[in-house]
Amino acid sequence: MFKFCSLYSGSSGNSLFVENDNAKILIDAGESAKKIVEALNSINVDIKDIDAILVTHEHKDHVKGLGTLSQKYNIPVYANNETWEAMPDQSTKINDSNRNQFIAYEDFAIKDLIISPFKIPHDAANPCGYNISFKNEKISIATDLGHISEDILCKLEKSSFVLLESNYEPKMLDVSPYPYVLKQRIKGPKGHLSNKVAGETISNLINSGLKTVMLGHLSKENNFPELAYKTVVEELIANHFDENAIKLSVASRYKPGPVIEIAS
Repeated sequence: MFKFCSLYSGSSGNSLFVENDNAKILIDAGESAKKIVEALNSINVDIKDIDAILVTHEHKDHVKGLGTLSQKYNIPVYANNETWEAMPDQSTKINDSNRNQFIAYEDFAIKDLIISPFKIPHDAANPCGYNISFKNEKISIATDLGHISEDILCKLEKSSFVLLESNYEPKMLDVSPYPYVLKQRIKGPKGHLSNKVAGETISNLINSGLKTVMLGHLSKENNFPELAYKTVVEELIANHFDENAIKLSVASRYKPGPVIEIAS
C-alpha cells in the first residue's frame, strides 16, 4: 500500500498526507491544527499515528499549525537549517527531540519511506520539494516554484504521481487588484507556476512513467479549478498527447480530496 491525499491545497493553506503500511506522514501544516486533525479524521487517520511532518518552506500557508501539532501530539518535524531559522514562531513550540534537520539532495528515511528533498526556486529561505519513494514507486511534491529547471524536471522524472503547482492564469493576474510589485513577484523566477507552464511540465514527464497528476496550490484570486484543468489538457493536446494518457485532477482548497492509491 502506498497512498496520497491532499488535505488542503491553495494560497490559504497547504497540508498533504502520504502513507504506506508502515508509515504515515504530513507534508506541511499550513492550516490550523484543529482543521488538519479534522481532515485526517475524515479519511480515517488518527493524528496520533502521524510519524513525521516534512516542511517545504516557512511561509504561513505551509506552517500555520506546525508548532501546535508537533507540541500537542509529539510529532517529529523535518526541515532544513535555513527553514528552521526562518520560522522562529513555530520552532520555539517544538521540542528539541522532535527537531530534525536535513540537507537538500541527501536522502533520509522515515520508517520504510525514502525521502529525497530537492531545491526549488521560491522567495523563501531555502525552499524544497520532495520525492517520496516506496519500493518501485515515487510520489513527487512540487509547489511554490517560480520556474521549472532541468534539475527539477530530472527530480520529477519516473514519478508515478506528482502534485504540481498550477497557481495562476496570467491574464487573470494581469487584471487582478493585486499591486504591481506582487504581480511581478508571482510571475517572477522565484514566484509561482502558471497553468500553461504546469501543462508544459506534465507533457515533459508523461513518457517517463507518470500515471497520475494533481494540480495544486491554485490562487483563489487569479485562477479557478476548471480553468487550470482546461489549460493543462489543452497543453497536453498541443504537445500531441492523448488527454487520457494520465489521470488528471485538481486539489481542493478547502477540504480533503480523494485518497489516491499509488501502489497496492
